[in-house]
Amino acid sequence: MKVVLKVRITCKKDDLTLEFTLRGKNGAYPCIITIDPDNGRYTIRKEDTSGEVFNSPEELKQWIHENWTAEDFEDPLAFHHMLDKIQESP
Repeated sequence: MKVVLKVRITCKKDDLTLEFTLRGKNGAYPCIITIDPDNGRYTIRKEDTSGEVFNSPEELKQWIHENWTAEDFEDPLAFHHMLDKIQESP
């Protein structure tokens, strides 16, 4: 059984950095979602290795809702888990 979701949550003094790795159905590379308020990094690397860079976590969340669905990923539950976690983030 292969792992299709890897979540790394790094806690810093007054900050929370989230990084998710999800396997899409159509690509050889995983999608990586990073929310790093301490360094102002809000990024997505898509399965074709292209990427998106955002100015805020709200823009990143909006892009995910407009462009991805759970069915795009090998593990739809992992996608929903990621959505739940990013909704909790600042």
